[in-house]
Amino acid sequence: MPNEMILMLHASFGVLAILASVWVFAETLTNSVASQGRIRWVSLAGAALMWLSYLIGGYWYVVYYGADKALIKEGPWPFAHSFFMEAKEHIFFSLLLLSTYLPMVALRLAPERPQVRGLVLWLSGWIVLLGLAMEGAGALIAMGVKVALLAKGAMGG
Repeated sequence: MPNEMILMLHASFGVLAILASVWVFAETLTNSVASQGRIRWVSLAGAALMWLSYLIGGYWYVVYYGADKALIKEGPWPFAHSFFMEAKEHIFFSLLLLSTYLPMVALRLAPERPQVRGLVLWLSGWIVLLGLAMEGAGALIAMGVKVALLAKGAMGG
């Protein structure tokens, strides 16, 4: 599998996990008996997608990111690694835990349990916000590589 495909799968699974959390949030707003099954299955799918994103991203990080890191740190945007990658490395674990916890809570969701409904809304909302932050950080990291390569090419090196 080409290196670029691995990186695209990482981002794509992350986006799909975010969309699953948006779906869970929307379904939980109605919290009807008819939506219970969808909420449970989609929250489980979101957790699986988030784990896939983590595993694929971890593989990329261990095998390929060293070269990107060196480029970024030597380029005009060293903050793309020193801030955004460092933040992403640590914040992502919270996102992974929230995504894993969501289906566990969704199993207990019922129209007569408003406190569980609030927790599902809170969890899915945070997954969406943190997931979007991770996607944005990933885009800035990728741009850090790009501007480093452009600067290197402009200097003839």
